[in-house]
Amino acid sequence: MKKTLVVFACALMALALVGCKKKAQPVEYNFGMGVVTSLESSKTGTAQVDATVAVVVTDKDGKIVACRIDVAQNKATVTDGVANVPTSYKTKMEKQDEYGMAGKVDNDGNGVMLEWYDQVYAFEKYVVGKTGEEVKNLPTALVNGHYISTDKALLDAGCSMQITDFMEAVYKACTDEQGFKFETEKEFTVGVAADSFDDGSSNATAEADGVVKMYTDFAGSVIVEGKIVASINDAIQPNVKFNTAGEITTKEYKGTKRELKENYNMAKFGATMDPNGDGKVYEWYLQSQAFSKHVVGMAGTEVAAMETQTNSIGYQMTTDEALLAAGCTIQITAIKAVVAESCANAR
Repeated sequence: MKKTLVVFACALMALALVGCKKKAQPVEYNFGMGVVTSLESSKTGTAQVDATVAVVVTDKDGKIVACRIDVAQNKATVTDGVANVPTSYKTKMEKQDEYGMAGKVDNDGNGVMLEWYDQVYAFEKYVVGKTGEEVKNLPTALVNGHYISTDKALLDAGCSMQITDFMEAVYKACTDEQGFKFETEKEFTVGVAADSFDDGSSNATAEADGVVKMYTDFAGSVIVEGKIVASINDAIQPNVKFNTAGEITTKEYKGTKRELKENYNMAKFGATMDPNGDGKVYEWYLQSQAFSKHVVGMAGTEVAAMETQTNSIGYQMTTDEALLAAGCTIQITAIKAVVAESCANAR
């Protein structure tokens, strides 16, 4: 009888301990994006735009918990004043082995020559636990014309390519004033995407320069159990102008649309940018924020399936009354596509 009572008492104690086990509490994180764009590789006969995008999740101490990086490297040839602009685009991450770096570049001389995406994976893991400031100040050395890491840990992990644009993009993401906070006690994945397109490039004439307009939309998303808990989108509109000899005459780039804020000048156009007629015309970065807040709780497939309507000036704007009321009246076809893609890329 005593044995039975002891066993019963122990069972009750075990149940009590299980009942007293603390439930996991939500943790607050910050989510930011950084974009670094260069037109410096443009030269006679070639217009080139290199855009590095990074998204990071940081904790309350500003330390990186997750990092995702990609690069949109877009090139157009210019022959006799005629621009030959690509009809389709792939980022370096999308190219995977097609990029062709493996076995070709051994900057640190250790015999390890990984493909581009494997080197990026190594860099993404390496910066976890670091602050944006620490990443910004990573030591580098000029080797074979490339600024590579001098940290043996990163080199041994296989990342021996130039990392300066990664460093800057990650720092910008860590210090993103337009980033978003989110809370979760669950595991999450993070994705990034970049979609490029030709926005109406033109050829050079005797009277006017030609221009290459290879623009790119970016998005990053944090996913918990298949749903977005945080999302950011941005875009760049760089212009490379050239003459009939194919010589580059002007390289124009002022910043991303989010970085430009009021200087993007969307709001000043008034009625022409008020397609839903409610008298409100917000700047692009504010409309982008409204879209990002709106998609929280949605799956990537749901974002891709968001319905649109053609407004009076030919834009495909949302049909969602709540999103319109939040001030998002810009064309959303490209934004919803790249956000959905970032969800599909989450890892």
